Amino acid sequence: IGSEDGCRAYAADDSDVLAPNPDVVVLAASAEDVQKTLAIAERQGVPVTPRAAGTGRTGGAVPAAGGIVLATHALAQVKDIDTRERIAVVQPGVVTGVLHALCEKEGLFYPPDPNSLDTCMIGGNVAENAGGPRALKYGVTREYVLGLEVCLMGGKALRVGRRTTKGVTGYDVTALLVGSEGTLGVFTEITLRLVAKPPEIATILALFTDVHACAAAVARALGTGVSPRCIELLDSPTLDAIRAQVSIDPRAGAMLLCEVDGDAKGVETQAMRLGEALSSGDGVVDVVAAQDAAQRARLWAGRRALSSATRKLARHKISEDVVVPRFQVPELLHRVDRIGEENRTRHLTYGHAGDGNLHVNFLWDDEADKARVDRSIDQLMRATIELGGTLSGEHGIGVTKAEFLPLEQPPELIELQRAVKRVFDPKELLNPGKIFPAPGHKAC
Repeated sequence: IGSEDGCRAYAADDSDVLAPNPDVVVLAASAEDVQKTLAIAERQGVPVTPRAAGTGRTGGAVPAAGGIVLATHALAQVKDIDTRERIAVVQPGVVTGVLHALCEKEGLFYPPDPNSLDTCMIGGNVAENAGGPRALKYGVTREYVLGLEVCLMGGKALRVGRRTTKGVTGYDVTALLVGSEGTLGVFTEITLRLVAKPPEIATILALFTDVHACAAAVARALGTGVSPRCIELLDSPTLDAIRAQVSIDPRAGAMLLCEVDGDAKGVETQAMRLGEALSSGDGVVDVVAAQDAAQRARLWAGRRALSSATRKLARHKISEDVVVPRFQVPELLHRVDRIGEENRTRHLTYGHAGDGNLHVNFLWDDEADKARVDRSIDQLMRATIELGGTLSGEHGIGVTKAEFLPLEQPPELIELQRAVKRVFDPKELLNPGKIFPAPGHKAC
């Protein structure tokens, strides 16, 4: 694609990052197309931005330096689902929700479940080390990537990793590539570990007077010894955004959506213990269990629609993704309220409270308010690090968080990572402008 209108469609992702149109878009139809593009680009000194579905939230797929966007969404073949070895071999353009359905037809389960699972693609999930609600029990994408076929700048193709469940040969290059945000190589094939599909699931909805009572209930739930597969928190403004889709008690100012899975007897026992823990504290409005799969689906439909629903609340919205130790979730929520009050910024919070990964959203209508929002984001990042947390749980660093990386990592570690980048990409042409702060930035 070389036309201005055609290229414009590939200049943005699901973040608010503004970037120039790419000079050209290559729609790869094969691994050979990827190799040839990277070989030509290196010879000519042209930057390349890999892209799958473009659902990222930190600007990872925007062409910050122009040049070529290398789109892999047409590489969408599920090559193998091996029920004996419990592995799947897929191309990067396979939609995550499609893979879920295919695996579950075989009695298998691919746990990572980013909320954009109906549109996001495995290649992007691997590049960003995506998570999702079920990460509390099952972990993030990295835990399921056994091997990769990857193309480097210059066109060299490598196979790294394995097809076996165990293996410790040499450096774990596979793990390094997972979460590298398209800065080290472009994936053309991915080998994933699968697990047995849980036979039963129980979903519990718990409503509270406010988000602080909700956070206290999370601590009680985690202290039961039960292993929920997810504990999702929604604060009051978030609840208001989805009330049109889901009937919610008007007394509720916050909500937890929890699930357990396993065999029938185990699920019943876990659900009872979890329900008792959620019901035992102050500020409880109601605790109910979903009665059937249809009701469970309705509850999750509201949760998964949060990004689009909250986007309608204001002209502009930034969704930040931070993680703190689980016992610090109540304190982080207090800090967020204080930041909002000090800067007079609208905000709402939801996310994966069970593993301390919260999405703090700032909303504004007038461009004049952007400076206050920027100040709030800076304070949020600093508060997260002060509480022993990390800047991103599942969205990566990309463009939007690069300036904050020195808050969490010392200069020596950042330089080591830059050196690794240069080994893979000596001319630094692959997805430039991502992860690392520009020299001399204020956060340094």
